[in-house]
Amino acid sequence: MVREITLQPIVLPAEPQGGTRQSGPSFGEILGEAINRLNESQVRADVAVRKFLAGEVEDVHQVVIALREAELTMQLAVEVRNKILEAYQELARTPV
Repeated sequence: MVREITLQPIVLPAEPQGGTRQSGPSFGEILGEAINRLNESQVRADVAVRKFLAGEVEDVHQVVIALREAELTMQLAVEVRNKILEAYQELARTPV
């Protein structure tokens, strides 16, 4: 069984023009969606490994691809978290 895995990019809302604010997804919604995608990639990798170990999947390449996708997604999430923490710490150090 050959299954194609596709990565879905995170699309950020466009910057409003002319000083008017458009109603779009909030930062929390965007962050929640990214976390859901992270969880989905982890679940897909887990399912792929379980199927491989059960002998249901013979194509080890698809398993490796799912594992690598999950690993890269987790690395991205950790780096984004680190950048958010750095920004927060920088703001906390800013004198008022």
